[in-house]
Amino acid sequence: MKLTTLLFILIAAWATTMPMAAQNPKHEFRGVWVPTVGDRYYQNHTTEENQAYLLNILDSAQLTHCNVIIFHCRPQADAFYPSRLEPWSLWLSGKPGQAPDPYWDPMQFMVTEAHKRGLELHAWINPYRVGSEAQIADSALIRQHPEWFLKYGKQYYFDPAYPECRAFINRVVADIVTRYDIDGLHMDDYFYPYPIKDTEFPDTTSYALYGHGQDKGDWRRANVDSLIASMHRTITSIKPWVRFGISPFGIWRNKKTDPKGSNTNGLQCYDALYADCPKWTRMGWVDYMVPQLYWQMEHKAASDSVLMDWWNDNANGRDMYYGLAIRNTMNYADTHNPSIPTQLGEKLDKMRSLPHVGGVVWWPCYDLTGNYKGVADSLMTHQQSTLALPPAYPWLDNQAPADVRHLKKKKNMLTWEPPHASDEMQRAVKYVVYRFKRGEKPDTKRADAIVQISDETTYIEDDPGKFTYVVTAVDHCNNESTGVKK
Repeated sequence: MKLTTLLFILIAAWATTMPMAAQNPKHEFRGVWVPTVGDRYYQNHTTEENQAYLLNILDSAQLTHCNVIIFHCRPQADAFYPSRLEPWSLWLSGKPGQAPDPYWDPMQFMVTEAHKRGLELHAWINPYRVGSEAQIADSALIRQHPEWFLKYGKQYYFDPAYPECRAFINRVVADIVTRYDIDGLHMDDYFYPYPIKDTEFPDTTSYALYGHGQDKGDWRRANVDSLIASMHRTITSIKPWVRFGISPFGIWRNKKTDPKGSNTNGLQCYDALYADCPKWTRMGWVDYMVPQLYWQMEHKAASDSVLMDWWNDNANGRDMYYGLAIRNTMNYADTHNPSIPTQLGEKLDKMRSLPHVGGVVWWPCYDLTGNYKGVADSLMTHQQSTLALPPAYPWLDNQAPADVRHLKKKKNMLTWEPPHASDEMQRAVKYVVYRFKRGEKPDTKRADAIVQISDETTYIEDDPGKFTYVVTAVDHCNNESTGVKK
């Protein structure tokens, strides 16, 4: 067992005996990004060691009461899962296109193990990035259709203008959504590539074919819009409960460029990456947005405080969460009370005060498992001291599942059977166990009463006290049943 995990277990055991400073939300998205691109751990370790590495990440997320894992399964037109469309990732085996030996499927492993722990699994893909020449397998699509790709700097990319590229990316998405029991499909901030100084993205050929005299910026944004809209259609046509989320660069536009923009002075994803993110929520193509707010609260050019307000005001009826960089959060003092050495509490307090914001995603997972400057300790004992369900998604489904059946208690064990479901939307995918002291009125609105969220149909009590329990069923869209008492 890793030292950091042992530390978490000891702190978690201690924390259960301590009073909470305040009631934390019962419904809150608490995600963790698990990147694979650039991570050389996998290629230098055995299958067994890699599985232990990932389990440590999952255990750390569970112990800090996170509830969503965002797993980087397609880092650069390759795969951390067996695919007939794209080669095995070089970041897994060390060689492009080479299967792991001993063979395993990291994607299926993560889905299974996340769900055991009551965690959602969102499959994270990069749409356009392919990599450098040395990183591309012989079987990659670029070898068959080089005309669909462009080299920019040292990297190759899908040309977003080609309908064939959009169709292929949608085939990849359909393959993932069909084959794996994922809860969400996630993309980050890489659309058109980040600009290289004095170097234009070389899409003159595709612009001549498809531009039809449009402003080139508007044309590029329309190409990205077409991909986002088509991915939304692909996902909902296969599994309408799978959420589609995007994590864009934190600045849409600066106010000096556009009066609707934020009071900031940095790179603009609308103009530099051709990503019109607010449009995607307005159109209903995206279920949740996670702008990357990787600065500090008082940053002169890109204040997290300013950007939190701006994104809250531009949620457009879809879920809004904030992507926070652990190091930047832990390295700067609280702006209201400099004697507090971090901005962890300040950022989460502000986030929770905003009416259209429902959670956070932590970047990266390694700083959580490594307990950077005590971030895991603080989350477990204060800001995330209680378990939480991710928010419900009523525009996808607002009908709660039926209650669990045949709830029984024998000695220190609760057991139950899944409820009957009329269709897949209402199928129970996990269960919440609430515990109340004898004589206490059960109230399932209380986050501090939750003792387990899991896909298991059992609960084992370790405390010798006398308790009343309520068990609820939760469906794909986090609708919760009324509950059965024992």
